[in-house]
Amino acid sequence: MKILLVVYDNGSYMHVFPSGLGYIAAVLQKEGYDVDVFSQDKFHWPDQYLTEYLNKNRYDFVGVGVIAGYYQYRKLLKISEAINRSKYRPFYVIGGHGPSPDPEYFLEKTAADAAILGEGELTIIELLEAVANNEPLEKVKGIAFRNGEKTIITEERPLIGNVDSIPFPAFDLFPIPYYSLRRVPHTSYNDFLMDVITGRGCTFTCNFCYRLDEGFRPRNVENIIEEINLLRKRYGITYVAFQDELLMSSKIRTEEICEGFIKANLNIKWNCNGRLNYASPELLRLMKKAGCVFINYGIESMDNQVLKNMKKGLTTKQIIKGISRTIDAGISPGLNIIFGNIGDNRNTLNKGVELLLEYDNGAQLRTIRPVTPYPGSPLYYYAIEKGFLEDCEDFYEKKHTNSDLLTVNFTELSDDEYYECLLDANTRLLKNYHQKKLTSSLEQTKNLYNNKDAGFRGFRQI
Repeated sequence: MKILLVVYDNGSYMHVFPSGLGYIAAVLQKEGYDVDVFSQDKFHWPDQYLTEYLNKNRYDFVGVGVIAGYYQYRKLLKISEAINRSKYRPFYVIGGHGPSPDPEYFLEKTAADAAILGEGELTIIELLEAVANNEPLEKVKGIAFRNGEKTIITEERPLIGNVDSIPFPAFDLFPIPYYSLRRVPHTSYNDFLMDVITGRGCTFTCNFCYRLDEGFRPRNVENIIEEINLLRKRYGITYVAFQDELLMSSKIRTEEICEGFIKANLNIKWNCNGRLNYASPELLRLMKKAGCVFINYGIESMDNQVLKNMKKGLTTKQIIKGISRTIDAGISPGLNIIFGNIGDNRNTLNKGVELLLEYDNGAQLRTIRPVTPYPGSPLYYYAIEKGFLEDCEDFYEKKHTNSDLLTVNFTELSDDEYYECLLDANTRLLKNYHQKKLTSSLEQTKNLYNNKDAGFRGFRQI
């Protein structure tokens, strides 16, 4: 069987490596399937080109993975139209965080033949075998499919226990040099970056999170190091962006990773998503020694009651202490605040802004977005219970039109008052960021003329 995996254009100049499809492609290759990748993300091809490509290159099977976002949803619909218009339309499968919570709706909107629910590495093989042998799809665990007007959801597939058993992503099928040029905090002009995952899942239960599985399944540290060494040797990678939902899943686990990196003498820079309640001075110093330069923290609020409402498992005291310790260790903190969760008001928003202004080191632009009750999250079902949302269609087609605009207003503020608050907050943050950039540029200019800096690369570089 000939299989095509589609990486859609996410509307960005540079894109993140699609790890999910990378793993799927690797499993398919291991089973002997003929796999190609349609890299619309790199080449920015119009959707019509996919139709033409499918007409010229006959495939038996086409797969698309999508996350739950307004842009991604609308892109999926356009990609689906392009696939469905093709002369020799293949068996069409969708998967990922987007369709998994409500596959019936997504199957109806995309006209896909099947949806993979949750992890796809084992499911995709069983599905392909069933299709190839003309066997009933009901036997395949972890999928949904249409049977006439009825949607069939099969038995749930257990999670993969040993994630080390999954082969490394099929890097050879993807334009890795393109992905390696993506810039993140503390990448230099001569750094080559790659995304790596050290485990699956998260040990916390924030009310706005739409993850698909419970708990955390770590990869063996030696397995992670092997993948990084492969990337260094094959693509010259010098910086790793760990895309785990939460690399700092515990102090013990983080120590294990850092000690492994140091022992292996990896000598790479890296960033990760972290937890401030684990940010002890000792652990942060170890992370710094192991190459960590940036930790992205999900703070979300600087009000203890709001943090409690969202089941964040943090206090404002822990947040401030952890950020200070991160800076003291020589690591840049990425600070994320969202606004509009249960209990939020003008005062809670202002406290978040003050934190960002006090601790922002200019490593990246930080603004504040509305909280979004993505399908599958506890907040989504709360919104339905309270009558703020009707269903998945209401979310995607009517309410969630942009990630920087309200989907659901959980506050006591009117919508106009809410936007007034966000306008003021983000105006302050934008002015602060650009003032820092201006100050830095002026300092470089002074150094150029006062000290005759021969290493100056031009004003367009600053």
